[in-house]
Amino acid sequence: MHAIRLHAFGPAGNLVLDEVEDPAPGPGQVRVAVRAAGVHLLDTALREGFQGPAPVLPELPTIPGREVAGVVDALGAGTPERWLGRRVVAHLGFAPGGYAELAVTDLARVHEIPANLDFAQAVAMIGTGRTAMGIAQFAELGPGSVAVVPAAAGGIGTLLVQYAKNAGATVVGLAGGPDKTALVAANGADLAVDYRDPGWPARVRAHLGGRAATVVFDGVGGDVAREAVALLGPGGRHLVFGWSGQGLHEGTPYLVDGVSQQVLGPVMMAKTGGADPVRTLELRALAEAAEGRLAPAVRRFPLADAAAAHRALENRGTTGKVVLEP
Repeated sequence: MHAIRLHAFGPAGNLVLDEVEDPAPGPGQVRVAVRAAGVHLLDTALREGFQGPAPVLPELPTIPGREVAGVVDALGAGTPERWLGRRVVAHLGFAPGGYAELAVTDLARVHEIPANLDFAQAVAMIGTGRTAMGIAQFAELGPGSVAVVPAAAGGIGTLLVQYAKNAGATVVGLAGGPDKTALVAANGADLAVDYRDPGWPARVRAHLGGRAATVVFDGVGGDVAREAVALLGPGGRHLVFGWSGQGLHEGTPYLVDGVSQQVLGPVMMAKTGGADPVRTLELRALAEAAEGRLAPAVRRFPLADAAAAHRALENRGTTGKVVLEP
């Protein structure tokens, strides 16, 4: 099969298309003929050799990628025959192998793709979608809410705008540049603002007419987050789930005493509850998309252009979820 491999940590150009041996599923596993593989900001950090939240760095050479969708084409021992030929999606965890024509994973990680979702949409919901669902449960949104969404043209931001609108909230979406703000407006935000314009907070205040924001969904950090948090009223929530505006290597997001809460990792899992909170969020995300309440935005690249996909993501040249298609 063909796969993207990383032979040395470093820049995006280190991602190369290789021909490698087809993987074989082990007991309780399935092999997926990949039709879409998700690309995450964490992938770019791991490529550079930055461990971040990953338990360990992968051994080299490695095939990056942790989210795949496709068709089951082989079964390991003990895997029920009924899975052969099924359209499925899976998050591989921190196991590598997604940027490839074939990928192997445990059956316990697999979900059947709803009939009305394509492979790329399913990949967007299994990782980005589950995170959005986990974040949203902290927001307590309703018809009186005012939600500010920095990075509203990104994969998570797109879904949070939709989720907040579905809850009846007034939604302010922030994005960088007129093309992105146009997408945010088309996605349903009540106000789409270019955060590169120094006057954007005043424009938001004028639009709200004296109302304060009740929640800021912050995946950016830095100066944009500081300005957004200043829009919050008493009791407002600053929900921190990333800090791309400061650079992933900073390691610590911008926080504001008294209103900020980091909502990833154990905090999100505890809030979700149940025996398997990760799977609960995945099922919730896929159901929201299948029922038409959430529609993920997708930016597609050919598998062979994985390096270009990484560069575009790092340079904020993408909108929605970045997906590789073999």
